[in-house]
Amino acid sequence: METTQVANFRREVLRRVAEYTWNDCLPDHIYDVLYQFVREDTPRVRCCVHKERAVLKNRIQMALWQPLGMNIINASYAALTGEFDKSLPIMDVLPDACDACPIDRYYVTDVCRHCIQHKCMNNCPKKAISIVNNRAFINRDICIECGRCAKSCPYGAIIEINRPCIRACALDALSAGEDRRTKIDYSKCTQCGNCRAACPFGALEERSMIVPLLLALKQHKPVVAMLAPSFVGQFGMKISAAQVIAALKKIGFADVVEVAVGADITTLHEAEEFAEKVPEKISFMTSSCCPAFVSLVKKHFPEYEEYISKTTSPMISCGLYVKEKAPDMMTCFIGPCIAKKREALEHSDCVDFVITYEELQCIFEGLNIDLTVPVEEEYVTQATAGGIGFPLTRGVQASMKEVLPSERQKTLAAEYADGLENCKDKLTLIKKGKLVTEYFEGMACFNGCVDGPGSMAQQGLTRVLVTKFQQAAEKKTSDQSTDAVEAVKKINFEV
Repeated sequence: METTQVANFRREVLRRVAEYTWNDCLPDHIYDVLYQFVREDTPRVRCCVHKERAVLKNRIQMALWQPLGMNIINASYAALTGEFDKSLPIMDVLPDACDACPIDRYYVTDVCRHCIQHKCMNNCPKKAISIVNNRAFINRDICIECGRCAKSCPYGAIIEINRPCIRACALDALSAGEDRRTKIDYSKCTQCGNCRAACPFGALEERSMIVPLLLALKQHKPVVAMLAPSFVGQFGMKISAAQVIAALKKIGFADVVEVAVGADITTLHEAEEFAEKVPEKISFMTSSCCPAFVSLVKKHFPEYEEYISKTTSPMISCGLYVKEKAPDMMTCFIGPCIAKKREALEHSDCVDFVITYEELQCIFEGLNIDLTVPVEEEYVTQATAGGIGFPLTRGVQASMKEVLPSERQKTLAAEYADGLENCKDKLTLIKKGKLVTEYFEGMACFNGCVDGPGSMAQQGLTRVLVTKFQQAAEKKTSDQSTDAVEAVKKINFEV
C-alpha cells in the first residue's frame, strides 16, 4: 500500500488507540491524539488546526467503531464497555474530511479553439452549448451530462471530471448528496474499500475492531489468530513467518492458524459441490471466497445468486475448523481485506474479530512489539501449496482443479476476473450469452487478494513472496492435507 499523508493520519490514530487501550487509559488520553498530533506549530494539511482536529475526531470515532459525531470520550467509554453496534456500516464518509468536490462533470478547457464546425454544439441533444467570449460554454441548467460534446470535440478540449471516489466505484454506489458531500448507497455498496484509497482527502474510512480485540487479549481470553495466506512479507522483507507468529503470541494470542488451511477445506468442499451441480443443476458456478464479489452478484446480478458456490469462504472454513477443535476459542482473522469485516459480522458464530495487516502493524507499534527479534525455529506451514496460492491470480480455480477427477480437469472451462469493474463486465457478457464458462472466479481487488486495501506491502513483492512460500510447502494439493480431508467429513461447510 502506498504510504500517503492520509495513511499516516489513519495509522497514528490506530497506534494511539491501541496504546491507550492496552495501557488502560483510553478515555483519559484520547484527546492527546488531537492536541499532540495536531498543534499550532505542526505543518497544516487543511485550512486550520480546528479543521484538522475535527477530521481526527471522525477518525477516532471510526477507530472505536462508534457512530460519527459522538463525543470521543463517550465513544471511548462505549468501546471499552463492549458496545459494538453491528448495524453500523464498515465503510463510512467522514463528514468533516469530505471536500465536497465540484460535481459538474464536463468542463471546457483552454484548449478550445472556437473552431468553425462547432461539433460540440451540433451533437448536443439539449442545445446546452453556445459560444461565449470565443469559446464553447456549457449551460449547466440544461446539460444532462451525456458526454457527446467531449466525444465530438476534435481537439479534446472538453474533458470529463468525476470525483475520485465516484470514479473508483464500479458499482455506482457513491454520489454527491444535497450538501455536495459524498454519500454511500449501501444497497449497491459491497464494502470493498476501494474508495478509501481513491479519495485524496481521506474522507472515506473503515471502522476498526482493534479495541474489542485488545480487550479480549488483555482479559486473557483464548483467541486464535487466523493469518491470511498473503501475510508473508507484509511487515518487511526480512521479517520471517516465524517472527510474525512469535510477535502475535507475545501480544497474547493463544495460537496461530493459517487461513490457507481453511482454503484447503474450501477447495475440497467446493470441488465436490462443483462436480455435483455443474452442469446437471446449474450451467456454471462462481467462487464464494471474496465477500465483496459475492455481494456484487447478490446486489447487481440477483438472477445469478443461486450460481454462487454455497461453500464457505476460507476465513469461515478456518473459523469453523478452529471452533470444532476448541469450541471456547475466539477467532481473529488477519488479512488484507476490508469486506471480511462485514462477512465476519454475518458469521459471528465462527469469527469474532477481523483486522487488516495495517491495523495489526499499528497494534505492534502501539504495544512496542519488536518483530526483528530473532526466532530460533523456522516455521513450517500447516497448509498445502494449493491453499497458500488462493490470493494469487486464478489461485482458487487452480487449487480446485487439481482435486477434480483427471477427465474433468482437462475439460474445465474456467474464467477469472479481478477488480469489481472487470467482474461486472464478465458477468454482463455471461448474461448476454457472449461468454460461456463452467466456473467463474471473481476477486474484488485488482491483482487479487495480494493487493487488498488493508495490505502493507506492494502487491508485486507480496506475489513473489507468497509464491516462494507456496513452493516451500511439503504438500502440494489440498487433498493431501489430512486436516482438511477430515474436517470436510465432520463439519458442514455450507452457507
